[in-house]
Amino acid sequence: MFAHATQTVFGEGPIGAALMLVGETPGDQEDRQGRPFVGPAGRLLDRALAELGWDRATTYVTNAVKHFKWVPAPRGKRRMHKTPAQREADACEHWLESEIALVQPQALVALGATAARQLLKRPVAVLRMRGQWLEREDRRPVLITLHPSALLRLQNDAREAAYGAWLEDLRRAGRFAAATAQ
Repeated sequence: MFAHATQTVFGEGPIGAALMLVGETPGDQEDRQGRPFVGPAGRLLDRALAELGWDRATTYVTNAVKHFKWVPAPRGKRRMHKTPAQREADACEHWLESEIALVQPQALVALGATAARQLLKRPVAVLRMRGQWLEREDRRPVLITLHPSALLRLQNDAREAAYGAWLEDLRRAGRFAAATAQ
């Protein structure tokens, strides 16, 4: 499935983190460095966490799929991200569920459709459901929102408006986790 990935990229953060942010799959930089959310989407996530006053070291970040799937760029040596197939996400399900069992977060944030589908075991219309809380089979709450890479694909004016709404989604998740931790 991921014959060209350089390594498995597991999540990182503390056991007992109140929030677990779950993305789709590692990107090119994540595959090269072996850490989640260190490429362009990770820099946008870091910007949001800084604006919210969150220390990334207190939040667990991971992906539903643990290997980078890519295709060669039309010109050049760049590796272009390719959305994982459902069978590939399902093959990584035990790793994601093991991370959840180990970390025991108060709440999960599904960053995009692949993460939402894997966490909730059903398709989720992210654009329609973003900002809403849904519940997993284990009764753990899941906030649905966009993946930061979706924001990066928008034009400047649309990007800033979408970023503000995304930041509010993350703020909502932070308030929930803080309230349940008390």
